[in-house]
Amino acid sequence: MPRTEFSPSITSRPVYSGLTPQGATPAIILAEGPGAEAILDLAAQDASVLDLAHLIYIPAGHDAGPRLAALGAKMYREAPSYASAIERYRKALADARMGTQLYLAGSEGMIGQAVAEALATGLPPEAIQTEHRGTIARRMQCVHCKGVTENVTTDPFVCAHCGLTLFVRDHFSRRLGAFQGVCVDAETPGIVPEVQEIKP
Repeated sequence: MPRTEFSPSITSRPVYSGLTPQGATPAIILAEGPGAEAILDLAAQDASVLDLAHLIYIPAGHDAGPRLAALGAKMYREAPSYASAIERYRKALADARMGTQLYLAGSEGMIGQAVAEALATGLPPEAIQTEHRGTIARRMQCVHCKGVTENVTTDPFVCAHCGLTLFVRDHFSRRLGAFQGVCVDAETPGIVPEVQEIKP
């Protein structure tokens, strides 16, 4: 699956610049689903990027695990979901030393959460590389009830927590790793725009 190109937007919207190998430096690599293809492309550019790497893969219905395992990372693990991978990922971040590179590839929801975790541990932003592969579904936080709804693909959408109909904003909270949604009919109750699919 090719890398997704997003339309220009507001400055808080994440930009996924793609992965560029930094050689045989300590690395944490987290890939989800079709994000595995980005890691395989990275290794094809410079296989030494895996020499000191801790690679965590979340298959999400894809079968790239054997190909990733064959890359020969220093440590390779699979997890069924981001939630089940979080403790191993946090441990890798806690053990990271100066110069560690973080490579993230997959959905916006996974990348957003993983970047937030990395920044919270003090990893510098310049050590983090991201590449979006796969679904353009968003992880949305309702600004009214603070609940997070995963895999939002339409605008507007109904908050899974409070039931408000929310407008999908491009504003992104790096701290939360989520986009923000606001009530679409607060001033005109019941008047809701036609539902549309979110576009990149």
